[in-house]
Amino acid sequence: MFTCGIDIGSLSSKAAIMDDGKIVSWILDRTGPDSIETSNKVMEATLSKANLKMSDIAYIVSTGYGRVVVPFANKSITEISCHAKGANYFFPRTRTILDMGGQDCKAIRCDETGKVKAFIMNDKCAAGAGRYMEVVADLINEPLEEIGSKSLKIIEKVQPITSNCAVFAKSEIMTLLRSGVYKNDIMAGVCDALAIRVVELLQKVEVEKELSITGGIGKNIGVVQRVEEKIGMKAEICFEPQIVGAIGAAIFARERAEKELAKGKKA
Repeated sequence: MFTCGIDIGSLSSKAAIMDDGKIVSWILDRTGPDSIETSNKVMEATLSKANLKMSDIAYIVSTGYGRVVVPFANKSITEISCHAKGANYFFPRTRTILDMGGQDCKAIRCDETGKVKAFIMNDKCAAGAGRYMEVVADLINEPLEEIGSKSLKIIEKVQPITSNCAVFAKSEIMTLLRSGVYKNDIMAGVCDALAIRVVELLQKVEVEKELSITGGIGKNIGVVQRVEEKIGMKAEICFEPQIVGAIGAAIFARERAEKELAKGKKA
């Protein structure tokens, strides 16, 4: 049975097709200004990659910021539930999930089945990890994907970024650049500031072993290592942390499809 999960996030959109618990195909793309158009685009690409048609898909669950506008979804489920379910799929021993997305960060605790037990999120200014890092990358003229690794190569000392507001943090960084501070030291301060904020979230939700990190910032080794150091725990990260929500949605889709089949047989 083919099922699909589609995750329309604030910065990136993902779709994943699964067949009896196995990943068949997945796509990661940039979210455009039109969420409906984006959802159609990633769905078509994922189907094409799997050599399937829409009629082959038994059930589709949408998640993410744009989940309610996906026109072909059978049901929408929150990204909190989908990230927990997806993290449980990749790492069954996971009990705590840190999802660092484009516009917010979420700390989640789940049980052995991936069901959410507790969560807390921070969507205040500068907490949107992905967008914040993009702003920093543009400001210091460094590739986004290199910020994490360069932040670990401190030249003189970490330059603390004290503001919790992206606008004021930008002003701080500009002042440091004009003062001739090394970019690596600024990047170290940026990654450290973000790590401090997300660790505070984790502490509020209470960290249980094991920890999984999902979302785009899971690719930022500078943030990940700092989080691990601060909580004294190694994080599990799958091969593509940005598709975890879509995988969770595809798993929910299978569960829903099986329930509907069972109801049909009883009727």
